[in-house]
Amino acid sequence: MTDPHQHFSQLLELLKIERQEDRDQYEAKIRNKSIDQRKSDGVTCYPLHFKSFKLGIGDHCILTFGYVPMKGKRHMFQVGVSSSLFVNKDQKTHSCQGIISKVKPDEIAIMLSRNEAPEWLGKGKIGLDLLFDEATYDQMEKMLGVLMNNNKGRTAEMIQYTLGNARPRFERLEGITYPDLNTSQNEALNQVNAAKDIGLIHGPPGTGKTTTLVTCIRHVLQTEKQVLVCAPSNSAVDLIVEKLHQKQVPVTRLGHPARVTEEIEKHTLDAKITQNPLFKELKKIRKKGEELRRMGKQYKRNFGRIEAQQRKLMLQEARFLKAEGRRLEDQMVEDILNTVAVIACTLVGANNQRISSMEFKTVFIDESSQVLEPAAWIAISKAERVIMAGDHLQLAPTVKSKEALAKGFENTIFERCINAYDIDVMLTQQYRMHPEIMAFSNQYFYRGLLTSDASILERPLKFERTTEFIDTAGCGYEEALNKETLSTFNPEEASFTINQLKGIVASHDQSENYSYAIIAPYKAQVELLRYFLSELKYPPALLKRISINSVDAFQGQERDIVLISLTRSNAQGVIGFLSEEKRMNVAMTRAKYKLLLIGDSATLSRHSFFDKLIQHYQAQNHYRSAFEFLY
Repeated sequence: MTDPHQHFSQLLELLKIERQEDRDQYEAKIRNKSIDQRKSDGVTCYPLHFKSFKLGIGDHCILTFGYVPMKGKRHMFQVGVSSSLFVNKDQKTHSCQGIISKVKPDEIAIMLSRNEAPEWLGKGKIGLDLLFDEATYDQMEKMLGVLMNNNKGRTAEMIQYTLGNARPRFERLEGITYPDLNTSQNEALNQVNAAKDIGLIHGPPGTGKTTTLVTCIRHVLQTEKQVLVCAPSNSAVDLIVEKLHQKQVPVTRLGHPARVTEEIEKHTLDAKITQNPLFKELKKIRKKGEELRRMGKQYKRNFGRIEAQQRKLMLQEARFLKAEGRRLEDQMVEDILNTVAVIACTLVGANNQRISSMEFKTVFIDESSQVLEPAAWIAISKAERVIMAGDHLQLAPTVKSKEALAKGFENTIFERCINAYDIDVMLTQQYRMHPEIMAFSNQYFYRGLLTSDASILERPLKFERTTEFIDTAGCGYEEALNKETLSTFNPEEASFTINQLKGIVASHDQSENYSYAIIAPYKAQVELLRYFLSELKYPPALLKRISINSVDAFQGQERDIVLISLTRSNAQGVIGFLSEEKRMNVAMTRAKYKLLLIGDSATLSRHSFFDKLIQHYQAQNHYRSAFEFLY
């Protein structure tokens, strides 16, 4: 048996190691560096020119700025990250914090926790600095501190189940069949329905995991008033909220409005507060309180006793109105959260003060195979039972510290429960990939259990080969290392890959509106591919259908046509994290109609996975040499 105190003590130690590594990486890019150096490292965007101001959801001020991108460089700002807006004036720096709400190639917006722009905004050159996220680590550390000494109550029982010390229980219930679910999806739903402690849905690529999970949520709501639904990322939460809304399930999305998509904004708690009939009264109270506070602050100490008394009364009234406004807002929040069927948030967001005292009979966690265990417990601690969906044969949680990774910090509750108990149901009917695209991953990862839905077989074939491996061995396409970022790239292979894309695009009618992806394992190769794509001067409408990014960015997504630039080519046979087989599983299962892999077999085939992959393509007569395209 695993000792809970020892387990969580070890997790806390690994979390601290991970936190320090994350902080060290951040500080290496921003501390004691000039603005130009920080720009080069991608953690500062400067200079910015102010473009517009507007009030967003919840009266949050949104400031939009334009900027000129650095040639050959990309910044690290993404929607949802914490940032500091600053201005340099007379050797002084003024700043305020906010959340990035929009990012475009030449435009960026930040949402502030105030309803007006800072008064210093127009008094100097403006910039943005990326901030280190302490809050997430704080919440996870706090949770582990609670778990280390938890030896009674429902959470203590859940600890035993998740550690493999006690087998989760199931009720015997009459089978349920939903006509819009296939056989394995209905099996998963019945297993979830019967679970008293833990239910597991194993959803390989394209098998309708989200569809199944949403149906499970709807079914549970027939007997439960309310459920909590969580996922590790904002994008994953937003997807479930969107799917629930499409099925007319009332849902409220917790979280900062800047971290949700425009389509989901109307479902946020902030948006629902503004739609409440009491909101106009709240705005009046806040406005009057702010006016009294401002008037009270205008009085000076050398005023007479009467003026001083008036000042005191004004400030007292301002404080009273502030408290009244808070009481009114709390009342609206309570009304909203008590009447909605689904509360949705990220795992760390489950510690939101608005639901800090709430408990749920059922908590659902999507993408559970990507969840760090300390974050998972923030949601599980609120649950009578937990239903987890994911695929432990795709990407694991991101861990930056090599030491923490080596000591098992990426191990998830989801995978541990699948290995400990035979209680998961794997979805086996996939709706995305042509059978030839699915074939290798199906045999290598999923024991040949996946089948293609009839709808895939009925799709018209647009390509002679739906899968291809183009071997660049002997072409002299050597990898190189970016000395600044220590990221690997391969210029000749990148150029060859773009030429393959160009040929595919030219081979069919553009009215078919295919979507394209080029996936590369290294950021330096991604940047190079993007540069070569820009040189093609494609029209904007076509460029919108072409995505170039890393494997991680495509998790959970699909494209009609996918090209993978494997990048590595060296005499030593070193392939780095290409040896992470789960990462390759993700990359190879994004395509619907065509999958094209480009790489050097002389380097790759020294590793068992790629050796089997190349042999598979050769057996299917889908292997070609790059020399066929060069002469």
